[in-house]
Amino acid sequence: MFRTLTLIVTACALAACARLDHVGKAPDFTPTMDSREQLAMFNPGLPRHAQDPALLERASLWSGDRESLLGDRRAATRGDILTVVIELDEEAEISNTTERSRSGSEDLGIPDLFGLPQRINRSLPEGASLDRAVGINSSSQSGGDGSVSRSEEITLRVAATVTQVLPNGVLEIQGSQEMRVNFELRELLVNGFVRPEDISRQNEITYDKIAAARISYGGRGQITDVQQPRIGQQVLDAILPF
Repeated sequence: MFRTLTLIVTACALAACARLDHVGKAPDFTPTMDSREQLAMFNPGLPRHAQDPALLERASLWSGDRESLLGDRRAATRGDILTVVIELDEEAEISNTTERSRSGSEDLGIPDLFGLPQRINRSLPEGASLDRAVGINSSSQSGGDGSVSRSEEITLRVAATVTQVLPNGVLEIQGSQEMRVNFELRELLVNGFVRPEDISRQNEITYDKIAAARISYGGRGQITDVQQPRIGQQVLDAILPF
């Protein structure tokens, strides 16, 4: 019992640590040091095509170098930065109605069951009989009505970093953005895989061209803590069968 109580108290203390960092103050930003984006910028990796610097015509306006006037500045290597445009405008409406009704009746008489009813009827009071010993009636009815109405509209832009170039040339990107207003911290996270040819000339890509896209828009702070149910309530909601 003591061990169980210790585990419960420890779990509650660990769960509360995430909220203790902004008790009486605004929540702290997530550190950017040693993040995947920073490591990708420090270690851009080996170039995909070896080039001799002596053969590059850096002074020419028509040079294919990225630093030239007409060079392609789209993200292509590890550590490059591109802009992810998230414009989500969806609306869905679902309505379901279910109705079920059932009724049944059973009537069983046993007047000739080995002669038992006749023998027992002799010892019963006047007016009592065992001829109709079993009677069953049942009735059930259920109905359900449900509807879902959802409308979402989000317009966001976030800078993401190329964290890895896969062998087939696909770019793995990851980006984060945090904005603190008073005591509430809003954070936007995005990661996934993009093709270099899907990146526009403005070095932008829309969210619908990101494979395995993982986009999270939320926050943490005093307002979010109040809106969330307590840990004990969430546990009870998950385990209670009624």
